[in-house]
Amino acid sequence: MDRRKFVQFGVAAGGALLANSALGQQKPGAQGPARPAPKRAVFPGGQVAVTTPNGVTLPLKEKDGVKIGHLVAMPIKHTFAPGLEGDCWGYNGRTPGPTIEVVEGDRVRFYVTNKLPEPTTVHWHGVILPNGMDGVAGLNQRVIKTGETFVYEFTFNHPGTFMYHPHFDEMTQMALGMMGMIVVHPKRPKGPPVDRDFVLMTHEWRIEPGARRPDPNEMTDFNVLTFNSKAFPGTDPLVVGRGERVRIRFGNLSAMDHHPIHFHGLTFELTGTDGGEIPAAQRHPETTVLVPVGSTRVIEFVPNEPGDWAMHCHMTHHVMNQMGHGMPVMVGANAQKIDAKVQGLLPGYMTMGHAGMGDMAEMGMPVPKNSIPMVGGPGPFGSIDMGGMFTILKVRDNPDTADPKGWYQHPKGTVADRADEALMKADGIDPDAKFG
Repeated sequence: MDRRKFVQFGVAAGGALLANSALGQQKPGAQGPARPAPKRAVFPGGQVAVTTPNGVTLPLKEKDGVKIGHLVAMPIKHTFAPGLEGDCWGYNGRTPGPTIEVVEGDRVRFYVTNKLPEPTTVHWHGVILPNGMDGVAGLNQRVIKTGETFVYEFTFNHPGTFMYHPHFDEMTQMALGMMGMIVVHPKRPKGPPVDRDFVLMTHEWRIEPGARRPDPNEMTDFNVLTFNSKAFPGTDPLVVGRGERVRIRFGNLSAMDHHPIHFHGLTFELTGTDGGEIPAAQRHPETTVLVPVGSTRVIEFVPNEPGDWAMHCHMTHHVMNQMGHGMPVMVGANAQKIDAKVQGLLPGYMTMGHAGMGDMAEMGMPVPKNSIPMVGGPGPFGSIDMGGMFTILKVRDNPDTADPKGWYQHPKGTVADRADEALMKADGIDPDAKFG
């Protein structure tokens, strides 16, 4: 460790303790992106602490060489996005539960208190540990009954990105939000150091418009897709610096679907899975990473183009929210004929979606109580025509002082706009060209 990193480590370690305390006190469901946390080099070799957008890190205290933490499984109230509240289950008052962040070789003791109306357990997904700590109900342990507190104690012998979730009635408990991420920093990091380190848990839910309880019986038709249990426009942006090295760790505990997460404005390399680090010689550039169910994927990149860049699942129905109107396919229908017939019975009727659905977000259509529009969030040029598993990567020259709510200021002449007729004519472009 050089002097610069030593100073970083010493100063930031104290700050991290305070930050951990503050994170532990943060109110569940607190809304709005905060100013990005300054880079905190608090782990061996100057490794920065991870950031969980819309989430927190589990506070740990150390006693006799063991790091001690406490997870409480419990019913919670959760806001998926402004206007959509849910009656969910989670850990420590939130979904996903707090991110567990430790160092390779750490001995840990996790107390798990069950305040659910049914038994539970905790499985440390991807972590290689003693068999009796693996958390599979009936196979490795008896269940944690309502009101009981169990203790898990083991050593994280391998660095990597892992997850935790129940292994009792997981269909119900995970469908209601019980999951969390685990980051184990290596004792001796290899490769170039990263400046920002994020964790994002992907998940899918079925919540009927107007209802509050996610449906754990759903097997195919999910209508709320989330990063860290938030659907756009409820997702916090990721603010990073131009030229910084950035790591994002994805987890997927969805019931049924893989998620191809696509990045705009950059390429990245896949550097790790929950099985371990990918050798440098086997990495190659990508713009989309597939995160399979029950897996983690770790990517790294260096953004060089400033701006507000989209980052989203490329399953098109995964960037939509609930469809609250029960609409049939209307694209291409003759709205005038339909309106004339239906308005005789319903004077206020108006056919929607016959010319596509891209403008519907700005119409301000009423939606059922406790539901949100299918797409739409505020953007600098109008409504952003996205929902669900969508967020924004904000690349800035000064990320530590940048306003997370602020939009990129484009240099003059760098925004696509209506074409000039004289320029089209000079370039031989005929907008009335016929085909077929």
